[in-house]
Amino acid sequence: MSLSDAQISAEARLLDEAERKRTQIRQTTSVHPGMTIEDACRIQAAWLGLRLERGERLIGHKIGLTSHAMQQAMNITTPDSGFLTDAMVFSPGEGPPAGDFCDPRIEVELAFVLGCDLAGADLEIDDVLDATDYVMPAVELIAARTFRTDPNTGRTRTVIDTIADNAADAGIICGGRRVGPREVDLRWVGALAYRNGTITETGVAAGVLDHPARGIVWLARRYAAQGRTLEEGQTILAGSFTRPMPVRPGDAFGFDYGPLGAFEVEFG
Repeated sequence: MSLSDAQISAEARLLDEAERKRTQIRQTTSVHPGMTIEDACRIQAAWLGLRLERGERLIGHKIGLTSHAMQQAMNITTPDSGFLTDAMVFSPGEGPPAGDFCDPRIEVELAFVLGCDLAGADLEIDDVLDATDYVMPAVELIAARTFRTDPNTGRTRTVIDTIADNAADAGIICGGRRVGPREVDLRWVGALAYRNGTITETGVAAGVLDHPARGIVWLARRYAAQGRTLEEGQTILAGSFTRPMPVRPGDAFGFDYGPLGAFEVEFG
């Protein structure tokens, strides 16, 4: 059976409290083992509602689980998505304290900023490119408000737990150079990621479903089925094309996107 509205609200409040207190909690499915992906989406939406009530503003969305390897690891055949608010935006240079997040990690991505609304059940990559004002390098901060692995039972969280937990999204940092959506071949945008001066991850954007815009096609179609629209001005994180890197206090990261520029983030 689906979770009741009261259960949805309670789980959203637990996740919200875990983030604000910076303390991880038990996995949602450990208490509700029969919950569905739809239940997880309802929890995520309820959590967004709490944040909007506090005065935050929705500024975009993230797409996750876009690589075949990650989908296999999570035993799922489709991406997931989460919300971005203005309180989740950070600037290059001196980043936020690592201790502000639960088990933080960082991933290399591209951010698409929409120049017009995007909606429809039959959208393709060209439609996304037509609707995009510009693309720029970005990294996503991910966090786990529920334990990735329960310290008492060893149980690992499922994709349903992750979706409820806002698809693990905790923040976004953009840097480098903005480019038009057809100014470069986005499939071949590459990045080098350095952690404390040592190269740690590399990748090309084609690792995201063979084109970084393809995840946005998926999200726009999914929203169309729900009567929702990706809106002009929103930032859409298209999905990581590197593995996530752990973030610890004092870590300094460098991200080199070649012709698209470079930027650094140092965590307190």
